Amino acid sequence: MRRFLLLVPTLLLAGCSTVSFYWQAFNGQMEVTRLARPVEEVVADPATTADIKRRLAYAQRVRDYASAELGLPDNASYRRYADLQRPFVVWNVFAAPALSLELRTQCFPVAGCVVYRGFFARDAAENHAAALRATGLDVYVGGVPAYSTLGWFADPLLNTFIRYPDLEIARLIFHELAHQVAYVRDDSTFNESFAVAVEEEGLRRWMLGNAGADQRASYAGYAARRRELLRLFVTARRELGAAYAAPVDADARREAKTRILAGLVERYAAQKAAWNLGEAQVRAYDDWVLRDLNNAKLGSIATYTQRVPQFAALLAANGGDLGRFYAAVGALAALPKAERERRLDQLSPLAKED
Repeated sequence: MRRFLLLVPTLLLAGCSTVSFYWQAFNGQMEVTRLARPVEEVVADPATTADIKRRLAYAQRVRDYASAELGLPDNASYRRYADLQRPFVVWNVFAAPALSLELRTQCFPVAGCVVYRGFFARDAAENHAAALRATGLDVYVGGVPAYSTLGWFADPLLNTFIRYPDLEIARLIFHELAHQVAYVRDDSTFNESFAVAVEEEGLRRWMLGNAGADQRASYAGYAARRRELLRLFVTARRELGAAYAAPVDADARREAKTRILAGLVERYAAQKAAWNLGEAQVRAYDDWVLRDLNNAKLGSIATYTQRVPQFAALLAANGGDLGRFYAAVGALAALPKAERERRLDQLSPLAKED
């Protein structure tokens, strides 16, 4: 509450819609904090199912490992559990111009400028998305199972991801804790790509001693499918980038956009057929890939993946030593953005994805 009150003078200078947005964000965070209970208390509660007890115990082993073996912050985050009675904790709204891959930024007093706006209620997110679409923007609304408060609060385990497969729970905890290690205002791609690099390395190490052969094989198949989808999205972004930069009129660029996105759908259909998955898995991939397939959707994916190869290269350059890696990332974070980008470009022959 004290931290929120520090923002009040700023909010009073903003418009009503801005004040309303911050108020829902404050109430949403307070709800998460209020509902969070110590894991030990939840496990001891007779009303807690055996499955949730097992998952919470597993998450605590992951949490211990994160600090002891990965050098991630040793604090109260993920030592409590909250059941929010909804499928996602927030819904993020991404937007981009109809003929540009540049995501629209949203600026906030604490987090700085980010490429999305988050809402704790789906209806509010959809209403905001509809207003943006009415202005001609491409819009993507994505449900989020967890987010980091960057150490301002003790982030809890949530019902929104506690029923995920075990390795996904581990991946998510590593990712969110990584945001407490390094965070740069106004650079979402740096922040998310770093966290993805940490989650991938953390999960690789965790699996060596904490996952059976079948579990590792299952996850390897899932990770391979993610890489294949990423290649499809990267290709489409490159094609769109070239189309939007072409010296032709807007109608020609729109036609090129329609053609490129249709090509992405066709390549996805061929890739999906090669996977030979069950109907339920196919529906899940279809929902994620095909829903809101536009500039905003592709931009949101790039935010989380665009710089992962460079961070992986930086980790390798530091001999796989996570402490040295975090220090190197901190040094990059302290640089002006242009210099930070230049040094990241030098880290890998892959350079930037687009």
